[in-house]
Amino acid sequence: MEFRTLALALLLTLAACSKITQENFAKVQDGMNEAEVHALLGKPAESSSVQVAGISGTSSRWAGDGATITIRFLNGKVALKSFEKPAAK
Repeated sequence: MEFRTLALALLLTLAACSKITQENFAKVQDGMNEAEVHALLGKPAESSSVQVAGISGTSSRWAGDGATITIRFLNGKVALKSFEKPAAK
């Protein structure tokens, strides 16, 4: 029984440690490179890239704890970002 309690406590602790927070979103600054953002937020849930006339663009999305962070990179640097979290009911 002790093992189950310990496993449940660990699972709850990990769930509470989501990197998808308003605080971490605020740390993402224009001009940061993708590696810096990944170090802060972890691997994105979704990512898509396009390259046109020597300009590359990537849109990445992170989701967790009912919040979503979307970041658009231009030539590997943060150009646009958004944070969405539905209001509590």
